Amino acid sequence: MLKTTVYKLLFLGMLIPLIHACSVKHFIPEGKLLYTGAEVELTSEDEIANKKELQSQLKGLITPEPNSKFLGSRFGLYFYYKAQKEKPGFINKFFNKRFGEEPVYLSDADPFQTEEILKNRLENRGYFFSRVDHSVEENQQKKTAKVFYTARLPEEPYILESYQLDNDSLQIFKEIKETLPDAVLKEGEPFNLSIMKLERERIDRELKKRGYYNFSSNFLIFEADTNQYDRKKFDLFLRLKQDVPEAGIKPYRVKRVNVYPNYVVGTDTLKRDSVRYEEKNYIQNVEFFKPKYLDPYILLEEGELYDPAASSKTSRRLTSLGAYKFVNIRYDELDSLSTDSLGYLEANIFLSPLNKRSIRAELQAVTKSNNFAGPHLALTYTNRNLFHGGEILNISGKVGFERQLASGSQEGLTSTQFGVDTDLIFPRMLFPLKVNNDWFKYSIPKTKISAGFEYLHRSDLFSLFSVTGSFGYIWRANRYVTHELNPFSVNYVRLSKTTETFDDILKANPFLQSSFDQQFIAGLTYSFIYNGMVDVNKKHQFFANTNFDLAGNTLDLLSNGETPKRFLGLEFAQYVKIDTDLRYHFLLTDQQKIATRLFAGIGIPYGNSEVMPFSRQFFAGGPYSVRAFRIRSLGPGSYEPDEENVAHYDQVGNIRLEANVEYRFPIYQFLKGAVFADAGNVWNTKETTLEGGKFSSDFINELGIGVGAGLRIDIQSFVIRFDLAAPVHIPWLPKGERWDFRFDEPVLNFAIGYPF
Repeated sequence: MLKTTVYKLLFLGMLIPLIHACSVKHFIPEGKLLYTGAEVELTSEDEIANKKELQSQLKGLITPEPNSKFLGSRFGLYFYYKAQKEKPGFINKFFNKRFGEEPVYLSDADPFQTEEILKNRLENRGYFFSRVDHSVEENQQKKTAKVFYTARLPEEPYILESYQLDNDSLQIFKEIKETLPDAVLKEGEPFNLSIMKLERERIDRELKKRGYYNFSSNFLIFEADTNQYDRKKFDLFLRLKQDVPEAGIKPYRVKRVNVYPNYVVGTDTLKRDSVRYEEKNYIQNVEFFKPKYLDPYILLEEGELYDPAASSKTSRRLTSLGAYKFVNIRYDELDSLSTDSLGYLEANIFLSPLNKRSIRAELQAVTKSNNFAGPHLALTYTNRNLFHGGEILNISGKVGFERQLASGSQEGLTSTQFGVDTDLIFPRMLFPLKVNNDWFKYSIPKTKISAGFEYLHRSDLFSLFSVTGSFGYIWRANRYVTHELNPFSVNYVRLSKTTETFDDILKANPFLQSSFDQQFIAGLTYSFIYNGMVDVNKKHQFFANTNFDLAGNTLDLLSNGETPKRFLGLEFAQYVKIDTDLRYHFLLTDQQKIATRLFAGIGIPYGNSEVMPFSRQFFAGGPYSVRAFRIRSLGPGSYEPDEENVAHYDQVGNIRLEANVEYRFPIYQFLKGAVFADAGNVWNTKETTLEGGKFSSDFINELGIGVGAGLRIDIQSFVIRFDLAAPVHIPWLPKGERWDFRFDEPVLNFAIGYPF
């Protein structure tokens, strides 16, 4: 009853302002008219090229913006007016602070000034001698006004006939001439001032690459000549302005490169020891960073012409080391004779280190979709520049305790886990043969050595001990693409202290038992990541992550030939596994987007294995999958889960397909909202004891589908997420009855971070 009353109050609270928001005219002061916007009409005796695009540009120049409307009502304006009352009350003040908008009246617009702005933009687009007029449409009954602008364009704009560079004996003119084949100005195109600005900036960038350190695009000027033509055509001439400083028209060469590997802001850079290495000066009292390891990251060379691209790449490379807080490259001009046609620079690279050692602690309250909840503590120790070559050592320890809540017959189960992970990262490629760093233009590969162990005890079920190790390389091919190759990867899992309950589960499912038999995994892994979402303001954003896992081939060559084959007395797994995660985000506005994901993966056991290892199998459901189903409770195929067995260890497969779509929108400041739909499932390529779990041509009808809504607390990319979802298509129901919207059986998902 109380819940129903609350819903009624919320509904009335939303309905009342909706009714009154249509009546803001009662608040408009006498003699004032509410400004509702403007329209622009283009007219000409001839056809106007790119009319819609030009019209949109002109409309974007018109100010002010009218008050916003939603569903035909001006809520922001309504809340503002209500808050201006003598005693507005708490509710009106609250809504005004959150959503209120000050009124925009006709008197706030200046149509005559806007006419000049529109006329100026038309001239910048080649429509000289255009006329712009306006008229105002007033509605005294509604107390509103709208402005209409009419632009009368000449028959056609001025067209570029030729683009030329003034002749001069200066070397810089020869340099500019060499860049003209790449000009953005094209003959036959209309006059466009914006394109001319882009051309000046293009030439400036090209000259900077050629060493012209002091050059500026403002040194260039265009002159148009229409005297040669009867119709609207013009020749365009590019030249240097008068009184351009001499330093701006001569190239500069780097004479010295000084590197300060342990720079502290405010210290004297002169009173330090200097070491000469590879034609660079490494200046540091005590060897903080070995020059031979730092030098490959520095692309500035003595004797080379100044190149801003080399500076940018050097800065990016040095930042990627992970050892420095600030990277600052400063160029100082050196004295030279005034008659010299070449200038000289001294490049100073100041590197300010991060703290050598740090400890980070995280205390988490964990809630999982399988109803386990409890505290987790994680400690991470970091030692940077460990061997004075940019190495980073990370040691992470974790411990956690969870208890299963409200889960039928298995309520009260506990889970205890602890583990240690160690990563040692070398900012170079460790390889038996020398690797030429020139092969990697964007960044130098890093070598990562990892090792760790974890112990998990699940009461009344089992204990699990696992050891992992890997050796591999990580490198970025460009701004978007990252590769990770682990030619050596090993994982050993030992299942022990199993209870009768868990032994019965294994006996009832030989397929699951086989997946636990071979828990020694050694092989090669490769990961490819394309992340176009680094361009956060781009309308279309793409992400792709493909993983390849090949296990057991090398061990097969070293095995003893028995069946099953063993290595060092351990039965090992053989399989190949590949999966792809594709994501596409479409930005509707700065704060609204449609996010989609498609996931597909398959693992094939062979040779020494009949079943994929349990730790390498796929599962569905949970906060990062199909959110209307609890973790591991969906599939394989049309298999109907045992509601009493909430652990769902057997509900895995070696095929996984999934698709998701989500509309994300802002609610208030850091509070975001979403509505979503998920579909997916897992299958097996072979028949198992789980009826309906084999992949077939009818897989579409075996997808679990759910819909829901969520709230997200997003504070500077740290996201706490709550998603409430309900199933609409349940694959284990009889055919013809699977579409069943169970809104009364929702699943609440709590997670950190966005699902995709």
